[in-house]
Amino acid sequence: MIKTILFDVDGVLLSEEHYFDASALTVWELVTSDKYLGLAPEEYKTDYGAAEIKDIREDVFGKNDEVLKLMKSRGLNANWDMIYLSFSHQLIYLLSQIKEIEFERIHTWLQEPITREVLIDLGRVLQTYSVNIDFNLFVADFEHSKETKQELFNYLNQLAEEKLGVKTSIFSGGGALWSVCEHTSQEWYVGDKNVQKSTGRPSVQLGKKGFLANETTLAAKEEIESLFSFLNDSGVRIGIGTGRPELETIQPFHHLDWLKHFDINYIVTADDVLKAEKELEESRSLSKPDPFTYIMGLNGRETSVEACLSSSLPIENGEEVLVVGDSLADLLAARQMGCQFAAVLTGLSGKDARSDFEKHEADYILDSVLDVRGIIEK
Repeated sequence: MIKTILFDVDGVLLSEEHYFDASALTVWELVTSDKYLGLAPEEYKTDYGAAEIKDIREDVFGKNDEVLKLMKSRGLNANWDMIYLSFSHQLIYLLSQIKEIEFERIHTWLQEPITREVLIDLGRVLQTYSVNIDFNLFVADFEHSKETKQELFNYLNQLAEEKLGVKTSIFSGGGALWSVCEHTSQEWYVGDKNVQKSTGRPSVQLGKKGFLANETTLAAKEEIESLFSFLNDSGVRIGIGTGRPELETIQPFHHLDWLKHFDINYIVTADDVLKAEKELEESRSLSKPDPFTYIMGLNGRETSVEACLSSSLPIENGEEVLVVGDSLADLLAARQMGCQFAAVLTGLSGKDARSDFEKHEADYILDSVLDVRGIIEK
């Protein structure tokens, strides 16, 4: 009997499309804006129409989001990580075009943290040469590798050695360049009005309206609310384990009038994960597919990080907990916990994801999050 259900948000309750749009715009900005590499021939702008955003996303992630799908298939779930991986790969490619002439500079750049100031310096050098931007190389470089999850960052170091002749560990993740990617992404998603609240820092590039007020639900708002009411009335405790930051979770739930169905102690977001990572003695990622997000979602945010990390896995009575997600990262986290897993086919790959979930033996495969009701009614 299921007593607790932990929901992912993106691809389950809310559409990921604006996140992917913001991710593409972030990578594009980092490459083209003079606040970063500055490789655009024209003046950079921050106000794009829907058609322009579609073109940029296809340029950065492929016509059918092949880049995003590859990263998702390798268990990478956080948009910040996807942005970092895509931009870092493009940076290596750009540097490979000037390595014969600028090897010493490249070697120096890749031994120290890559801050925004370093990107500007690096961009000034790149601008003196005729270099090409080509995001299409990502799939070719990564599809023959075997790396998954955070190991993909270490693979960037391998690519740097192969393509640049430089040994480095700078791309292993969580450093200065990752922070640059994360902050730029937040500017795009939450907009100028909310970026200080979201990140604690002002915008680097003003003029972004944000996507926060334009959330799209993956079923009718009222039908999802009815599901929450049904679960509460059935005695099932519900919680959230999401890669979204707190602002981008709580604010939409408030606008949709969903927040009243949840105990906020059981809504765990990326902010909780980042805070936990800072408490670790050794640097490592706790984002999905690490089960930390769902372990804290099960036990509550008031539970200490140490207690969550020391939880015995698989958990006791795991069959009483159902994780509902749209990605392999969610499934892998649930498997480590010994929980049941319901895959919903409303994520990036849609119904095409069914075969992957069947291969990994998901307990349930659902067309919509609304079908969770049928699991409880059995």
